[in-house]
Amino acid sequence: MSYLLLFVGWGVFYASHTYLAKLTVKRTIKSRMGTAYRWYRLLYSGLSVFLLFIIMLYAGSIPPVYLWAISPSSTYLGYMLATFGTILAVKALKGMSVSRFVGLTPSDDLANHDTLKVDGLYRWMRHPLYAGLILIFLGYFLYLPTWSSLVHLMALFSYLPFGIHYEEKKLLEIYGTSYREYQRQVPALFPTKKP
Repeated sequence: MSYLLLFVGWGVFYASHTYLAKLTVKRTIKSRMGTAYRWYRLLYSGLSVFLLFIIMLYAGSIPPVYLWAISPSSTYLGYMLATFGTILAVKALKGMSVSRFVGLTPSDDLANHDTLKVDGLYRWMRHPLYAGLILIFLGYFLYLPTWSSLVHLMALFSYLPFGIHYEEKKLLEIYGTSYREYQRQVPALFPTKKP
């Protein structure tokens, strides 16, 4: 039952994360918040961190049940994948304002759109941040092969098709044909050819 609750917790996290990022929802919230909307991104990030904290706290309260005995090779592979995933995620944010991404710099993201980023890692894949998260979660699972770690990984894999779909729907609305062309040329998560 505790693993089901953990999975549901991730479901709530991912669903709220995606729902509150939808353009229609953001426009509705902006109409109600007025000029205070410039702080929406900070509230959104705060809610995400709070939910993530609750999930991790709950996961930590579940007694670990190992799927296999920890070995030096699985630990090493786990470290390597998580490290590479972290590097990928950090590089995905390169050239972006992290303070603006988190919401520490107030702005109206509905009025001021960044230019479409297609350089750096984005030449190889459309969602390098998601690819980094896959490696981090997979690495964590190999490092600590418990049922809880597996639930974290399976929840991420369950969410990604939906998360990518809704994010790309939003990007198509913002960038139009230029994003459609980018979608046609660059794979979502895993590079298949040299750009």
